[in-house]
Amino acid sequence: MHSPSPQSVELLRHYSALEHILLGDLRDLLEEPLDRENARWLLAVLDGLLDTVPREFALKEDGGYLSDVIEEHPAWDQYVIALRKDHADLSFKLRQLRNRVAWHLPTDRIASEVRLELMHWMDRLAAHYNRETRIVQDSCLVQVGGEE
Repeated sequence: MHSPSPQSVELLRHYSALEHILLGDLRDLLEEPLDRENARWLLAVLDGLLDTVPREFALKEDGGYLSDVIEEHPAWDQYVIALRKDHADLSFKLRQLRNRVAWHLPTDRIASEVRLELMHWMDRLAAHYNRETRIVQDSCLVQVGGEE
């Protein structure tokens, strides 16, 4: 396995920390009524996530540890391909939700729908990260254990 550059590791840490903060802000905003002021804050948080999440995904994919998994375990490419598809789907859905907020809020019906969809998106993102972590950990365990 090749090691990612220290610069890539530091960028990944930065994006992960920023994403964590933004997701916390998003949770807080979704607990508040979505009036015009909160809609502006919500847009700012969603824009931040749209800037951060795809960059984090790209670092993991391009020469990052997902590439290492395929390099070490070529038969696992189906798992990494599924993760990459998730990356694209999650980014696309986030952009759609951001645009709905920008174009339609604040109306009660749309605000309620978007709130639920954003909560679902956050759940999907958490589940994605759990799968990603499990694949990387399993890859390391197989490598250390010498089995495949």
